[in-house]
Amino acid sequence: MIAQMRDIVTAELAPTATPDHPGGLVAALYAGRHVEFFDYGFADGETRRPVTPDTLFNLASLRKPFEATLVALGTLRSELRLDEPVTKHLPELRGDYIRKVTMGELVTHTSGLLLPTDHPPWPNDTFTQARFFDMLNAWMPQHGEQSGRQRIYSHAGYVLLQLALERRYGRPIRELIDRRILKPLGMTSTFVPERGPDNRAIMGHEALQRTAQGYSDQGTAIGPPGNQQSYFDFPGTGQMFSSARDLAIFVTACADGRSVAPELREALRMTQRESFRVDEKFGQAMAWETVHLDGVTVVDKPGGLNNASGYFGLVPAQRLAIVLLANRGEYPHEIARYKILPALARLVASR
Repeated sequence: MIAQMRDIVTAELAPTATPDHPGGLVAALYAGRHVEFFDYGFADGETRRPVTPDTLFNLASLRKPFEATLVALGTLRSELRLDEPVTKHLPELRGDYIRKVTMGELVTHTSGLLLPTDHPPWPNDTFTQARFFDMLNAWMPQHGEQSGRQRIYSHAGYVLLQLALERRYGRPIRELIDRRILKPLGMTSTFVPERGPDNRAIMGHEALQRTAQGYSDQGTAIGPPGNQQSYFDFPGTGQMFSSARDLAIFVTACADGRSVAPELREALRMTQRESFRVDEKFGQAMAWETVHLDGVTVVDKPGGLNNASGYFGLVPAQRLAIVLLANRGEYPHEIARYKILPALARLVASR
């Protein structure tokens, strides 16, 4: 059956990563207690350095499931509650609307917040932490939004969640993720580096040598390897970097936690539980989205920048998981949601 699964994945991925496409693509598939890797193209087209399962990619919003896991762990340990207002940890927030927003609403994108950094037209400037708080304090609903009543994807909401977690535990977000998730899972090639003055991740020489050059979907190089992007100019607001090999450990733990410590296993499962139904087909969990297809429920998280694309996809019922990482913008990750994972799930269910 592994050979059939490999054929399904290859048939869908290979046409999306030909020599005519910029950059490269690497995928990791977990099925049948086995991990299989697929790689295509180049981490750096100029030097012809190929992508491998150990190439480091900018994860963009694939960082969010890790922060959601911190929230889930905190609730399991009675260190925080989903229904507590974010102002409990950030008393600087005093605005009429933001005072009603809870930790649970932030982590499930149901706070109603929609800030200039969340959607085009993108702002031309950056925000200090003080200015970010001022913006939150002044924010009022634009279209009748109410906390907890709708799903509106908000990157700024997760920046706020990061600040609340850092304030609650008195540690930077990179340390919280490392101590509570990465080290317990044995992930050694995943980093939340600080962003340097040149908007490049501050990482060691060896890590930078493994990092992919990012490209636009048209093939233009954007930034140096290790490029980080953010409208927020305070620590911890850049992107995470990781490899397909390391992320295979994470999605395996999410889809099949039999080898994971019980508390962390329960936290990972908790993040995947749908808490808000958007419509007949889509739902929202803690960072993860739920997609109800014909006989298959996919739990997934896409992420992307103008020079990087990523995707986590799970079918927990069949203990299936896939990671896609591309060093170009606008990679068509939907093929995993609508084609690869449903086909694999049907294959497993037929056995």
